[in-house]
Amino acid sequence: MKILCIGDIVGQTGRGMLYKCLPDMIKGKKIDVVIGNGENAAHGNGITKKVYEELCGIGINVITMGNHTWGNKEVIPLLHYNENIIRPANFDKSCPGKGSVIIYASGKKIGIINIIGRTYMMPSDSPFAAVDAEIEKLKAETNIIFVDFHAEATSEKIAMGWYLDGRVSAVFGTHTHVQTADEVILTNGTGYITDLGMTGPIYSVLGMDRKVVISRFIDGMPQKFEIAEGKGQFCGAVFDVDEGSGKCTNVERIWIRE
Repeated sequence: MKILCIGDIVGQTGRGMLYKCLPDMIKGKKIDVVIGNGENAAHGNGITKKVYEELCGIGINVITMGNHTWGNKEVIPLLHYNENIIRPANFDKSCPGKGSVIIYASGKKIGIINIIGRTYMMPSDSPFAAVDAEIEKLKAETNIIFVDFHAEATSEKIAMGWYLDGRVSAVFGTHTHVQTADEVILTNGTGYITDLGMTGPIYSVLGMDRKVVISRFIDGMPQKFEIAEGKGQFCGAVFDVDEGSGKCTNVERIWIRE
């Protein structure tokens, strides 16, 4: 089984890269499931109903979120009424939505978990305790489990990878928008990459207009972030998973530039 995981989709440019790359990639690489991080998909902050429907229509099967989950109020009914969009499981239990889902593909059940880091991030419950609870729930139905760890610190992501080694099929990091070149199969069979990277504008600072960001670094004065324009990139990774054992057998990092 081949599962494609796509890094933070940023704005219209990121969605445009999906149109350009995703259909051929699904066909050419014989992808069974597509997971995409959509917390920046609507103009860089949150997701709307229209954008959600667009992502599903392009071919994304499950949408994960992150620290910008609540960037647009339209996300609340999306989380209530749609099974294939999830938010970090270690958000407060009173928050709308859920932190994991099981989908069917190629006759198999695949579990997807979304968690968020605590280092240099907004306060949240322990991602380690939260992921333990979600794994216990999903393991009753499937041993093919993917974890999107939306976190800032590379050390926290790597620690999570080792913590889950042998217990899930793959752990991939999102949030920093910079792809890491450390894709690996850990010693007990879990596929891992610290960050998938960003699917969005190349000539930018993490997808934002570089002039605005540079100005803020220079003088410290607040300015409104705007999505950068221009050419795009597509970042992600394809994980091959043994359907019997649930273990990862190969990781292929993807980085396509216009």
